[in-house]
Amino acid sequence: QVQLVESGGGLAQPGGSLRLSCTASGSIMSIGDMGWDRQAPGKKRETVAIITSNGSPNHADSVKGRFTISRDNAKNTVYLQLNSLKPEDTAVYYCNANVRTAWTIGDYWGQGTQVTVSS
Repeated sequence: QVQLVESGGGLAQPGGSLRLSCTASGSIMSIGDMGWDRQAPGKKRETVAIITSNGSPNHADSVKGRFTISRDNAKNTVYLQLNSLKPEDTAVYYCNANVRTAWTIGDYWGQGTQVTVSS
């Protein structure tokens, strides 16, 4: 069993910052790509950022220059630093990871954490 648990969401003012964390636990042998998606009400889920196992990041154009993805492989944790937040960043943010266990390789998702940007 593999679990991803997110934390760090909440309410922020426009222009403010938040930091999301997501830690994977369970019978993990290795983790490949990790990332963050988000889904706003009435909108399609979109990929926000992805980071490879060796730390190479990619960010969606909509967040480039404002959000930063990083990871700590020793802690099986991926982070998303959200700066210069805008109301349109309001969404549920989901982390994901490609995880190898002793028996399988697959994609796992967290339960989601709400980010609300409002004055």
